[in-house]
Amino acid sequence: MLEKIVSGGQSGADRAALDIAVELGLATGGWVPRGRRAEDGRIPERYEGLRETGSGAYATRTERNVRDSDATLVFGFGSPSGGSELTARLARRLGRPLLVLDLSQCTSEAAATRVRAWLAEKETRILNVAGPRASREPAIAEATARILREALRSPDS
Repeated sequence: MLEKIVSGGQSGADRAALDIAVELGLATGGWVPRGRRAEDGRIPERYEGLRETGSGAYATRTERNVRDSDATLVFGFGSPSGGSELTARLARRLGRPLLVLDLSQCTSEAAATRVRAWLAEKETRILNVAGPRASREPAIAEATARILREALRSPDS
């Protein structure tokens, strides 16, 4: 049973995942760069449980979030690049469960079904969510939120 969603707090997929966690009453957390740095300024304080690394480097928080989670879910349109690619590479290197979703290849409904089944199979309690930042993929926050909302909704709602 999923208890917590973590991310690096960047705009786009990361922030959408934290917003859905709050909406659904799940805990939030994760490592963020020193100063709560993101492309759009300081990561808002409303996200409880975020911890700053001693570094302003995004890669530091990325590795810690992969390491400290039960599984990592990467959203994107096309093959992962940049920080998303690093996240997937780190999950593989650390032997952590990883699901990379290319949203250009499936419907939101199919993606939500796949995420729900994968989380159950992996018995995930703490999920790390990653994906492109908003400036690289403007539609990613909405897509991430829609899929996670559907995948994580209770069966009787």
